[in-house]
Amino acid sequence: MHEIDSTFWSSQRVVLTGHTGFKGTWLTLWLRRLGAAVRGISLREPPSNPHMFGLLGLSSQCDHRACDVRDATALSPLIREFSPTIVIHMAAQALVRRGYREPVATFATNAMGAANLLEACRDLPGLRAVVVVTTDKCYENREWVHPYRESDPLGGHDPYSASKAAAEIVAASYRRSFFHEGTAAVATARAGNVVGGGDWSEDRLIVDLVAAISAGRPAVVRNINAVRPWQHVLEPLAGYLMLARALCERGRAVSPAFNFGPPAEQAKTVGEVVKAFVEQWGPEASWRHDPPPDAPHEAGLLMLDPSRAIGELGWRPRLDLATTLRFTAEWYRRFHQGAGTRDLVALCHAQIDAYLGDHSRG
Repeated sequence: MHEIDSTFWSSQRVVLTGHTGFKGTWLTLWLRRLGAAVRGISLREPPSNPHMFGLLGLSSQCDHRACDVRDATALSPLIREFSPTIVIHMAAQALVRRGYREPVATFATNAMGAANLLEACRDLPGLRAVVVVTTDKCYENREWVHPYRESDPLGGHDPYSASKAAAEIVAASYRRSFFHEGTAAVATARAGNVVGGGDWSEDRLIVDLVAAISAGRPAVVRNINAVRPWQHVLEPLAGYLMLARALCERGRAVSPAFNFGPPAEQAKTVGEVVKAFVEQWGPEASWRHDPPPDAPHEAGLLMLDPSRAIGELGWRPRLDLATTLRFTAEWYRRFHQGAGTRDLVALCHAQIDAYLGDHSRG
């Protein structure tokens, strides 16, 4: 694995959008651990209740700013005045079912939000890399048994998936039209179905399981047969960090899009993951299958081929599913046992240490 250490990152100024979300909180913590200066840009309202960013006390660890990425007039100066060397764009409307309820807002946030960010990054002195994070659902899903590659067609049945495919097209257009040699290099990152401690988003499998288990009732699972490429949140975040560094060092020689996903054998059904997580939690956990009759369409089979990231970036999946679920169950158990800010921060660092092995501190 190409080392992720402070030698490179301690000299970087990073704008991170969506920094108060689940993945954004983990990445903010990791970037600060590496010594990077971070300006975080997110909506003013907490993304959930409770929310990990607040629990870890990270507002004092970064330059924390509130802004809606749909507001180009407000977004641009927040990015440009910080003089970033790297921009990682993670702000999004990230839920499939909310996309059905709020399709126009979903397209505005995910597609136009990406355009607003890239417009703000045009001709920005000192900027070397822009990573636009999308999703595995940006592909035209044909329920294939083989994993999707970066060259496969983009698409999307539902508004969320289509809006992320649109964000990919926006990024490709800006890369070709405005980001030439001598300017920042732009690439997109595609990952999905991450799990880990600190997620309280709606309509998430592990979140719903933990809520039910901690309340002493069986968890209700709506679709046990859907297959997903399950991975711990640290896996794609490591990929984003390695991609940003590669863009800084190799510029436009780096490919324009990357998948970050587990090996095919780690793609499991929802039912298999539920059973495994319940075993990790303990005997007090239980669940039942109760599919709603009017559920909106969701992809049944979706896997990614990460060969490009493995070959070009030196990234590789490091955690098997059992370890992924053990890390996740441990985090939530500690939270429900009353762990405070210091203990939760220490647990996050311990899990990053375990993920990186002996190279955790550079």
